[in-house]
Amino acid sequence: MNTQKLGQKGEKFTIKYLKSIGYLPVYKNYRCAFGEIDIIAETKTFIVFVEVKTRTAGQMLPPASYVDKKKQKRIITSAHNYMSKYKIKKQPRFDIAEVIVNEKGKLSINYLENAFA
Repeated sequence: MNTQKLGQKGEKFTIKYLKSIGYLPVYKNYRCAFGEIDIIAETKTFIVFVEVKTRTAGQMLPPASYVDKKKQKRIITSAHNYMSKYKIKKQPRFDIAEVIVNEKGKLSINYLENAFA
């Protein structure tokens, strides 16, 4: 499976997961001049910006390790753009969804709340 299809599969899986824990997904693949945010969701308290990292099982590093400081800064700046554009007043939070695909194609998720700020 190519990287783009793998990423899309991980994002769909993450949206299902978020719904199952009571989050309301409001935007997928938000793009602006500063970057992209994979998923934007809301809870009663937070506007949650989710970076999804999908990898096949057996990788040396955990998927979250690929969200370096430069990537975090782009996500934060893009989130400020989104909040300003849509006049969002909720507290922002930045999460990472680590989606792992095993050798049989089954997906699992490790969801990291408040992964960075």
